[in-house]
Amino acid sequence: MAAKFKKTAKKTSGKTRSAGAAGKGAGAQEQAERLSKSLSESAQQIWLAGVGAFGRAQAEGTKLFEGLVKEGLTLEQATRKFTGGQAGALRDAVESKVGQARERAADTWDRLEKVFEERVQRALVKLGVPGREDLAELSERVDALTAELRRQGGAAPARKSAARAAKPKAAKAADKPAKTKAPRKAVAKPKPPVAP
Repeated sequence: MAAKFKKTAKKTSGKTRSAGAAGKGAGAQEQAERLSKSLSESAQQIWLAGVGAFGRAQAEGTKLFEGLVKEGLTLEQATRKFTGGQAGALRDAVESKVGQARERAADTWDRLEKVFEERVQRALVKLGVPGREDLAELSERVDALTAELRRQGGAAPARKSAARAAKPKAAKAADKPAKTKAPRKAVAKPKPPVAP
């Protein structure tokens, strides 16, 4: 386009030089008209080129836009796959660390519980409180002694036999006339010895 404009300008300037001095006034006018015409044609060509570029951009712009949207979708999917994989790996790592922390806490809790039980047991022993084993042994001894008493005497322990003996006396007392008895004096019972 610029080359065409230069050619037109050279033609005009070459013709004006050959016309000479007589045609200077008319040649200048003619030259101005040609220059004006060539500028007007150049401006129109520039205008038409701009309109053509706009039309092409508009037609191809839609295709370009759709292409860019497709590329964006594929990039987004790739990014999601990558981050999803990374998130899964991160989740697994966090769960692993949490599991290890739980195991440590459980071990620590078990050790703490054992230490507490041992200290409580030592304190109870110092106070003279019997433990489970002592009570179980004592219960076995009582059962053995009860069985031995039944074998030897054939009677139940003294408290039960005293209660059975009291019932017949009460029945006999109801048949006889009531006698007034003097109140008995209270006898002091000896205190059991205290274990050291």
